[in-house]
Amino acid sequence: MKTAEPVVSTAMTARDFKRARILVVGDVMLDRYWFGDVSRISPEAPVPVVKVDRSEDRPGGAANVARNAAALGARVTLLSVVGKDEPGQRLRELLRADGITARLHNDRTIDTTVKLRVIGRQQQLLRIDFETSPSHEILRTKLTDYARLVAACDVVVLSDYGKGGLVHISRMIALARRYRKPVLVDPKGDDFARYSGATLITPNRAEFRVVAGAWKNENELTASAQRLRSKLKVDAMLVTRSEEGMTLYTHKARLHAAAQAREVFDVSGAGDTVIATLAVAMAGGATLDAAVGLANRAAGIVVAKFGTAVVHPHELFDAPVATAAKAAVKNGKVPRKSR
Repeated sequence: MKTAEPVVSTAMTARDFKRARILVVGDVMLDRYWFGDVSRISPEAPVPVVKVDRSEDRPGGAANVARNAAALGARVTLLSVVGKDEPGQRLRELLRADGITARLHNDRTIDTTVKLRVIGRQQQLLRIDFETSPSHEILRTKLTDYARLVAACDVVVLSDYGKGGLVHISRMIALARRYRKPVLVDPKGDDFARYSGATLITPNRAEFRVVAGAWKNENELTASAQRLRSKLKVDAMLVTRSEEGMTLYTHKARLHAAAQAREVFDVSGAGDTVIATLAVAMAGGATLDAAVGLANRAAGIVVAKFGTAVVHPHELFDAPVATAAKAAVKNGKVPRKSR
């Protein structure tokens, strides 16, 4: 098995991305931010008092994957489940504004997942999560919808946030492969067997360690990754490794992309940006190696932004950024901070 470096495609343009048809399925949530001023400590407990002066809502989870793919110019359909509540309605509004075709099934028995972050002095002070798992009846209906949608897309992305929205993921993978559609999975938890048969899975370093165990050097990491890839019968595995970049493992080669030398502001949603860029690039005609190069570049851009953010084509194909990306790969540079 040979080791290689990713080729950052110079032939691909934003026009290629506009041809891409992406189907995103998974756990959606509303990322809600409260911003305020912190000037004193509470007399009730040793915690800061935040005087909230503004708020902002953004699509999160699988909805952030869809938002990233749409920002790159792709035609995106999102299939998921929300509660019949204000956050669910807010998600619909945001997705509509981003030009995403949202097939959101209403489940009256649940609350839409919300991640509420309280921000003071440009620091996250607290995160509060609201979530419940969707009902099996709604999930069966969603599976029927998926069977109709998968034939019309170029690439399927299954975004698993462990919220219960992908209990039928094995059947979804099998159906997509039957239609000869590439299936990209962002995994969660310690049971990767449910992702067997996918085209590509994208665990981060911590997720991979939970499933495959620790390693002492690159040879051990490569051996563990190839064993797991072979066991799961997936074509490829991309391990995102924070400040160490990302490494792609296929049956033929190990391809490593060094992290780009950029300041890191916020890692929220970086994995969403990576898998969305991979999907759009592959649907636009890029090879897997070239798609990894673009995804690595996109990750370096998005971590310099606040919160769950997106990358636009002009950022991805900007000449200075492209030069920096190639230099990072060639010289093996990594940023001082972690993604």
